[in-house]
Amino acid sequence: MLKNPLNIIDQDGIALYHEKVLTDEQIKPLYEELLNKINWENERVVMFGKEIITKRKVAFYSDPSIAYTYASRTKVGLPWKETLVTLKNMVESITKEKYNACLLNLYHNGEEAMGWHCDNEKEIVANSSIASLSIGASRKFSFKHKVTKETISIQLENGSLLEMKGTIQANWWHSLPKSKKITESRINLTFRQMHPKKGINEK
Repeated sequence: MLKNPLNIIDQDGIALYHEKVLTDEQIKPLYEELLNKINWENERVVMFGKEIITKRKVAFYSDPSIAYTYASRTKVGLPWKETLVTLKNMVESITKEKYNACLLNLYHNGEEAMGWHCDNEKEIVANSSIASLSIGASRKFSFKHKVTKETISIQLENGSLLEMKGTIQANWWHSLPKSKKITESRINLTFRQMHPKKGINEK
């Protein structure tokens, strides 16, 4: 039975941390399957008018008619893989929310990171739940309040789940800092609630 989540943030938004939602027996085969079966691509982002190809790899899966634009690039959701549907169902049972998309990130080591940002793109349902499942290396994850600059950090452990919802994207940035000490890789699955678009994935 799952423990009650740790309440990381409860002002200007909500962040709930579930320390362990996957068992050690589940994690290893799941990690191998995601590593080898997901359609990973290097991230291409446009910064200051220049295209940069990151070492970090990404993949985007979703229900039909879902597309996602960020960093001047649009991703159209690939059809769900059976493993992703299983994980989505598990996450939905924990959070009591529904998700129609999943953005996956593959960080090969601690040199690959994510700077301060918020998930406030127009395609994401405002104030909706974003549930982040971590598999692999434990990584530090930080929040920074946009007004007060208060920072809160947590260690995202292997097999853990972090849920962000309410007005958190409007009021807080979050980041995954670099760490030269980390040599192992990490797969992160962020389940999202997104607005469908007409004409996407239609034959």
